[in-house]
Amino acid sequence: METTAYVRSLCEAACAAKAPLAAASTKVKNAVLTSIAALLVEHTPEIIAANADDLAHAEENGVPAPMLDRLKLDGKRIASIADSLRELVLLEDPIGSGSRVTRPNGLIIEHIRVPLGVVAIIYEARPNVTVDAAALCIKTGNACILRGGKEAIATNRALTALMRQALEENRLPADGVCLIDNTTRESSTALMKMRGLVDLLVPRGGAGLIRSVVENATVPVIETGAGNCHLYVDATADLPMAVNVAINAKMSRPSVCNAIETLLVHEDMAAKFLPMFRDALNGRALEIRGDEKVCEILTDAHPAAESDWETEYDDYILAVKVVSGVDEAIAHINRYNTKHSECIMTRSMENAARFQREIDAAAVYVNASTRFTDGGEFGFGAELGISTQKLHARGPMGLDALTTGKYLITGDGQVR
Repeated sequence: METTAYVRSLCEAACAAKAPLAAASTKVKNAVLTSIAALLVEHTPEIIAANADDLAHAEENGVPAPMLDRLKLDGKRIASIADSLRELVLLEDPIGSGSRVTRPNGLIIEHIRVPLGVVAIIYEARPNVTVDAAALCIKTGNACILRGGKEAIATNRALTALMRQALEENRLPADGVCLIDNTTRESSTALMKMRGLVDLLVPRGGAGLIRSVVENATVPVIETGAGNCHLYVDATADLPMAVNVAINAKMSRPSVCNAIETLLVHEDMAAKFLPMFRDALNGRALEIRGDEKVCEILTDAHPAAESDWETEYDDYILAVKVVSGVDEAIAHINRYNTKHSECIMTRSMENAARFQREIDAAAVYVNASTRFTDGGEFGFGAELGISTQKLHARGPMGLDALTTGKYLITGDGQVR
């Protein structure tokens, strides 16, 4: 079948499934999520085998090591995905919640949360997104269309088959979760153009993918993901704490969007802090690209270019700059950031309050790692992505972000 026709057929199938999903009770939706969690655990060996095929092909194609880490599933990661589903079951279902007022003329006006309808997600080599996205859609009564990257296609097929099985076992249409297993560029382009069939499209991946979707889609889009995140070490920072947080924010998992890419250090602290930071690496490889002052202090640092301040490396590379104070730090961050997650390390509550007030980002931290910008860590159970825009949803997108409003008006013959 021709690519556009194939994508359209899946979108039409998802549209047919959205009404039964929207009508499903919280009990039934939670039963589906519980079933998926059990199936993931039961079929862990098959999932790992499919993932091993994806990893082998990715290595053959020269996929960088940090991206391989995103792609990899093992027993621990699968168990964690299953746990997140069980946590999602415990969360309150937003569908049907809302407010009610009675007007002086007797009209009863209710505003309630309802599903969006058909939610499509275009993403790269992150098979956990396959389950997270579908689970959030199921809990909120939305049908979903998944279009993952070619690197994870075998894993995504295995995961989607289990989720479709869980839907059918609970008497809901399997097409509530559809996978586009054509991973050509044509399929993602076609999905972007399915106006009237897709109610929301969320791109989740690198800057190039997000830019392509935002610029070319004719369906509504929420921009997510690109993470040029910063950590600023203020003049009053607790230096051992700042070192520990900076190491975690960069080194725990550099391939994810909430890892820092730039470290800013107050000029009064640079000579002491930077050697402490380097020593705390304990021999772990990290390429530091610094300004002139950084290169004077850390002689093994590489001179930074202008492009380094605006780059999301997703790798063991860190841009480092010495700044004169909180004014310069805020100005630098607001110039180069992607409005994702930013942090200040300080003991000055005045500087902390100013940083949180003036930084333009979805998540602004004081004395804590940016790695916490995550739906699970925020108590959402999972996330569809991290919105870096300002309309409808901002930050980790949990259940509420997958709903819209509806007004219900009840009268007794009132006219105007």
